[in-house]
Amino acid sequence: MNSPARDTAAPTASTEVFAFVQALAAELSGGNVELPSFPDIALRVRQALSDEEVTQEKVVRVVGSEPMLAARLLQIANSAAINFSGRAMTELRSAVARLGFNMVRSAAIAFAMSQLKKSSEFKGIERPLEELWRRSASIAATSYVVAKRFSRVNPDMAMLAGLLHGIGKLYILTRAGKYPGIIADDAAYNSIVRDWHASIAKALLENWEMAEEIIQAVSEYEDLERKHAGATDLTDVLTVSHLLNAFKDHPETLELNMNDVAACKRMQIDTAGYRKLIEESQTEIDALREALGV
Repeated sequence: MNSPARDTAAPTASTEVFAFVQALAAELSGGNVELPSFPDIALRVRQALSDEEVTQEKVVRVVGSEPMLAARLLQIANSAAINFSGRAMTELRSAVARLGFNMVRSAAIAFAMSQLKKSSEFKGIERPLEELWRRSASIAATSYVVAKRFSRVNPDMAMLAGLLHGIGKLYILTRAGKYPGIIADDAAYNSIVRDWHASIAKALLENWEMAEEIIQAVSEYEDLERKHAGATDLTDVLTVSHLLNAFKDHPETLELNMNDVAACKRMQIDTAGYRKLIEESQTEIDALREALGV
């Protein structure tokens, strides 16, 4: 006598991976790429700053409508990395004037990313959300310092690129929370991230109407053999900052891992230069990370 067949079988990891990848592909092809539960204030700041003729007064009004974001902006404006005078700034209008719109945009995105992990929608993935946020803030701070010291790239733009470098990974993580088999399978999850995060980041940032150089940097910073004519650009800064964060705790590996990277060659920093950068900029990086809320 045959044993009764089960009516349903638990979905296998491969089944979940296939379903998840299909969902990602459908969202990309349909142009339906938007982060869930992204705080409204970040969207309003983004919309305001997408207007090339937006006034400082309007930006102050939008930011001032969210007290926690306003406080974060004042914290950044008064950080040791930004406020060289040491005189405390207490007015939001003055803080916005000092920081500029790129830094305001960065602060809004940093605030939004730090709030995501508090959303009940993402219960169960708080830890990877926190890890991704901390890594993004660290790379943002490093990018600011690298741009200022080793290039003519706008440091504020570099910080924004650093914050956004993992936006495709963030999108995948927030979606994968609904597929517990994928979250539990490191190999499957990492494979999806590797294959999809750059194209997702590009689509998301295009939807956000980000500057083309930001989109390019976030999409291409992992291409260690990237060629381009001219001086060091934003993508180079992000590439070097990403590698520095990956290897800074193992300085003995810096030469091995960075000397043959095209961006590193364009920036012309030797091993001693990397170590000096890490050592001398750590205080500045720590101050920026603290101001960003890490």
